[in-house]
Amino acid sequence: MPAIIPCLWFDADAEAAAEFYASVFPDGRVVGISRYTEAGPGPAGSVMTASFEVGGLRFLGLNGGPLYTFTEAISFQILCATQGEVDHYWARLSEGGQENVCGWLKDRFGVSWQIVPEALPRLLTGEDRARAERVIRVMFGMKKLDIAALEAA
Repeated sequence: MPAIIPCLWFDADAEAAAEFYASVFPDGRVVGISRYTEAGPGPAGSVMTASFEVGGLRFLGLNGGPLYTFTEAISFQILCATQGEVDHYWARLSEGGQENVCGWLKDRFGVSWQIVPEALPRLLTGEDRARAERVIRVMFGMKKLDIAALEAA
């Protein structure tokens, strides 16, 4: 099967975004930068694309101008094993961005993320529907998710 590589359309921040995401994840790295030539459509020598890898996935950032922007209709979910991981990704990705409820945030580039403890799917599934309802009620009162509080529900 061919590789599927998400392409993120930036106005002009693809390289900065690639460097930022590579710094957030322990295995992150910038793979390559391509530049516009005299053929355009961007200014010759400016960054056209920035390839980067995080979490074992390759991404492509494209500097395509202001025509399109990110929405919450697409987000990236990070499943975290510990509260320390939740805290790390929440702090780094929300820097200069916007926190939202239920573990959602928008980073400084406008990309939406869900920072989710691995425990959450376990707490929301199964036969105990009353537990799931309690967990959901507690979760709706949070921005960054707190594993201990979710499990206590």
